Amino acid sequence: MSDAEESEVRIVPYRDGPLIVRGPVTICDQDGNEIDAGRSPVALCRCGRSRIRPFCDGTHTTTRFRAPSGREAR
Repeated sequence: MSDAEESEVRIVPYRDGPLIVRGPVTICDQDGNEIDAGRSPVALCRCGRSRIRPFCDGTHTTTRFRAPSGREAR
């Protein structure tokens, strides 16, 4: 992997699942306090039901959360 690829942040919304964040990223709460993800890549919750928000715990699979991978049509 090149230095440019290692420094690039890429966010991929998985269909019916989380946002997967790859690359060097700092996640903070609304007060600016850093939240330790404890792993890389990071999976961020999109369904709002995770018990470890803002991170995904897989709850979307039991709540039948639905969202496309790409941009939604309006």
